[in-house]
This record gives sequence, structure tokens and C-alpha cells, in this order.
Amino acid sequence: MVGTSAVRALIVNADDFNLTAGVSQGIAEAHRAGIVTSTTAMVNLPGLRDNLGHVQDLRLLGLGLHLNLTLGPPVSPAEKVRSLLGPDGRLVRDPARQLESADPEEIAREWDAQLEVFLTAVGRPPTHLDTHHDLHAHPPAWEIALDLAQRLRVPLRPVTPAVRAAMTAAALPTPDRVIGETAAEPYWTVTRLLHCVDQLAEGVTELCCHPGRFDETLLVSRYSRQREAELQALTDPTVKQRLRERGIALLTYADLAR
Repeated sequence: MVGTSAVRALIVNADDFNLTAGVSQGIAEAHRAGIVTSTTAMVNLPGLRDNLGHVQDLRLLGLGLHLNLTLGPPVSPAEKVRSLLGPDGRLVRDPARQLESADPEEIAREWDAQLEVFLTAVGRPPTHLDTHHDLHAHPPAWEIALDLAQRLRVPLRPVTPAVRAAMTAAALPTPDRVIGETAAEPYWTVTRLLHCVDQLAEGVTELCCHPGRFDETLLVSRYSRQREAELQALTDPTVKQRLRERGIALLTYADLAR
């Protein structure tokens, strides 16, 4: 990024808004009481309008689109996206198998449909784009996601050097790097967050996280009760204090465009 060499900043993005009501509530809490600055919404799952109510008064929370091909029903009519669906009529849950069998035209059709749902529900374009399971790290999904980002003139999470280089070539703002994972144990703990802050490189870093409140519907995700541990870590006051001590700014993707 131009102009960030002397700056250390974090975009703290919570994935999976609208996965469940509990996840959505937890993300709102992680913004109000913690360091989360941004989130991305899965719009093909039920409850979107109700869950948006949790964040409608959070004017400083960035809200992007979490493009999804691996969980729940499609937005598009089933006959228009047959290659994306399993025998149950829902999106294929295995990311590798989905990428192998999906028709690129149908991926583009479904993601365009998800964008339309976002625009209707939120009333404005997303601050940025990313994908469930980071599918846009791989072809053909990354070219399709990049095309959508270019049409919207918004950032796409730079999950690989190739994606970041393409964003730079398209004159779109992009963070310098992305950090964060999921695992059998909660990934973001207070200890790991403090270490991250202490070792943060110059430039703008996206810290990808998965906070939430556990509810029974969250059992659809292998990362379920771990989300409450991340929520606790992201709202721990010692983390925010360490950010202040280190002079690290908290940004959203919208701030990159400014």
C-alpha cells in the first residue's frame, strides 16, 4: 500500500456474520466492547434482516460481503446453479470438491445474486469482499471474486500474493497481509493477540477472527464453542491497552479507500 510504510495498523475483521443469531450477536459485542472493526455477512442463510438489527446502530463497524459457496442453500434458483449443489439441493460443503466440480459461470451467477441480496438488505455496497473458507485463494473462484471487486471498486481480502498483486494492479486498496486461522482449539487467545500486537509489521494488516455467542444452530460449524473464547480474547481490556501503548491504529476496509 502507498503511504503506509511508517504506519502499523490493524483491520480486525470478524467472519461469518449471519451464520447464526449467536454469532451475529457476538460480533456486535466484539465491536462494542473490543477491537473488532469490521465484519462480513453470509447473506444466503436465514435471519439476515433480524441479525442486521444487531449492528444497525454501529456506524463505525465496517460491513462487507462474505461470499459463500460451501454452506446452506443458494440464493439463485437451483436450476441455475446445479453444479454448485449436492443431492440435498444445498451448496456442496467440501471446499475442494466444490472447486473441482463448480461451473465458473454458475459461481459468478450465485455471487452476483448474493451481492443483490446484500444491496437490498443493507442499502449500500459492501465495504469489501472475502469468501467462506477463503475459496478465492484458488481458481476459478479468485478470478470471479476479483472481477466482482473490480466492478464494485472495493477491496478483496488478499489471501495470496497473487490476489494482492491483482488488487494493486487494478488500483484497488489492499492490506499488506492477512493473519488468522481456525483450529481445533480457539485460535485467538489473549496471549496470541498480545504477541501479534507486539510483533506487528509495518503497514496495514487484516486480522481475521471468528468471535460469536454459542447457540445450538452453531453446531453446523466445526468452529463452534471456540468462538466464545475468541470473543472473550477480543474484548479483553489488556489487548486494547496494548494497542494504545504500541501506537497501532484500528481501521476498517473503508478507511483504506480514504
